[in-house]
Amino acid sequence: MSALPAVPDEGPPEQGVSDPPHAGFVLGLDVGSSVIRCHVYDRAARICGSSEQKVQSLYPQTGWVEIDPDVLWNQFVAVIKETVKASGIGMHQIVGLGISTQRATFITWNKKTGKQFHNFISWQDLRAADLVKSWNNSFIVKLIHSSCRLLHFFTRSKRLLGASLFTFTTQHVSVRLAWVLQNLVEVRKAVEEGNCCFGTVDTWLLHKLTKGSKYATDFSNASTTGLFDPYEMCWSSFITSLLSIPLSLLPPVRDTSHHFGTVDEEILGVPIPIVALVADQQAAMFGECCFHTGDVKLTMGTGTFLDINTGNNPQQSVGGFYPLIGWKIGQEVVCLAEGNAGDTGTAIKWAQQLNLFTDAAETEGMAKSLEDSQGVYFVPSFSGLQAPLNDPQACASFMGLKPSTSKHHLVRAILESIAFRNKQLYEIMQKEIRIPVTKIWADGGVCKNSFVMQMTSDLINQNIERPVHTDMSCRGAAFLAGLAVGFWTDKEELKKLRQSERVFKPQKKWQEYEMSMENWIRAVKRSMNWYTKI
Repeated sequence: MSALPAVPDEGPPEQGVSDPPHAGFVLGLDVGSSVIRCHVYDRAARICGSSEQKVQSLYPQTGWVEIDPDVLWNQFVAVIKETVKASGIGMHQIVGLGISTQRATFITWNKKTGKQFHNFISWQDLRAADLVKSWNNSFIVKLIHSSCRLLHFFTRSKRLLGASLFTFTTQHVSVRLAWVLQNLVEVRKAVEEGNCCFGTVDTWLLHKLTKGSKYATDFSNASTTGLFDPYEMCWSSFITSLLSIPLSLLPPVRDTSHHFGTVDEEILGVPIPIVALVADQQAAMFGECCFHTGDVKLTMGTGTFLDINTGNNPQQSVGGFYPLIGWKIGQEVVCLAEGNAGDTGTAIKWAQQLNLFTDAAETEGMAKSLEDSQGVYFVPSFSGLQAPLNDPQACASFMGLKPSTSKHHLVRAILESIAFRNKQLYEIMQKEIRIPVTKIWADGGVCKNSFVMQMTSDLINQNIERPVHTDMSCRGAAFLAGLAVGFWTDKEELKKLRQSERVFKPQKKWQEYEMSMENWIRAVKRSMNWYTKI
């Protein structure tokens, strides 16, 4: 892939006019579910300065998860300024900004005033669980499934196969947005008057950074909403019509590496080009340089996300792997199949709040100090169970507690549950996606835990590489931004910058874990369908 033009839509920013192509630095930001993190990268992809702040989640009702947009905005701007200051460079030396964001978290706001109608509704939010259940059990959805199965039998159309497998989940923006339109009169009225903007975090940040002059999303973020057709590469008129969501409410979709606009000078002091918007898991995939069909990324952050590069073919499975757009750069479109588990880092953070340990780094030693968990099992389901069980009404639980159970047993059970979920996801991927795995890279904060990494390697019987820097979403956003402005030439150059800190190789046969995993699955099944109403 040749270098993309520095600024395809607009003229170059003033500070870059006389600079040579590789001068300066690139800024990579990741607005995750737990942390806003920012790095300044030089041309060797070395981190020259960093800053981060914790994202403050709000829980106004049982099952509801929100983020205050005003707080998020102030943190976002502060993190950029702190990062550049820490790097010892000037803001004018930043030649491009790439932004990675948590996916399927959305907001609506007044088009005229810019004032939001409500807080961000997180991808972890369960307020639409009853709506999801009623839709998936509806005659319409069952008719769609049976009709598409029949048509697929005759046509072998992948798009019809995808439609025959489609189900709504609480993680989709689609049903939560339908809930908003049904329940918030102010939003519904604004939509009717043509005065409502909708956006995932990337769209809202772009709008804020450009003082309302730019309004767009990219293909990777659009494809995670449940409102996008990855086979046709556009918003789905069928799904929006089904849920009574006006197509006019959705933003234009642009390439992932693209000149989206320029940061208003009043915000950071200089007009920095915004040249990449990307969803966080796709950003991590790009940061790990998973550029080839069969490359796999295992992210263990707030949740676990297992992604495989499927080339330019969207692929979907019965078990819960769904098709996404990884990125679009010019004519290149890369598709992913993804399965996820909602509570990984969440479970560890929860255990820390219970004072089971002081620092997450302690958990590895605590787990290794025991031969086993003494029959204690943990079900990581604070936000329901995703693939392959797909039960938003499952509850988190410990089972098998005894008078002799210590906090070490509890911690080990939590870490084991993460590895067991990884095994579940990997098995579905192998069974239903059927693309030979070439290599597996891990990232996310939990991959720093060698106990989880080694157990996962044993369970799936594969080598897993852990990079030197585990926050790959920032790196991926920076890589995409750097390609857009000619800071890096092509993906081959990026691959040379990738560094592994350790390769985990299988040390035990998975059968040694078989009985424990069977007992854990029993515990999971007993936790399912716990909440009859959320």
